[in-house]
Amino acid sequence: MKSSFSGFFATLRKGSIPAILKNKYLIVSIAFLTWMLFFDNNDLVSQVQLRMKLSEYQGQKDYYEQKIREVKQEKQELLTNQQSLEKFAREQYMMKKDDEDLFVIVPEKEK
Repeated sequence: MKSSFSGFFATLRKGSIPAILKNKYLIVSIAFLTWMLFFDNNDLVSQVQLRMKLSEYQGQKDYYEQKIREVKQEKQELLTNQQSLEKFAREQYMMKKDDEDLFVIVPEKEK
């Protein structure tokens, strides 16, 4: 490996430039690819990070769509069933009938 590097530098010292370095299209293409892969705003690392965020957001979207379906179903049930409406009011808003007593049990905090 050392001999190939020394041979390359020896040809540069003599003044002759290798043919691959004379090809301006290849040099421009390599410079362009290097710029696009590492230095541009839309570089490879940014694209990978954006795809990871996208998959995370799609998972959150699925979760919230499921919650919306559950809430719509619960809403429909509350609007059509009087007993479920009373149960919801008692559990969520601690409402009671006139002849009932309400007991609220609060769990102790762990020390």
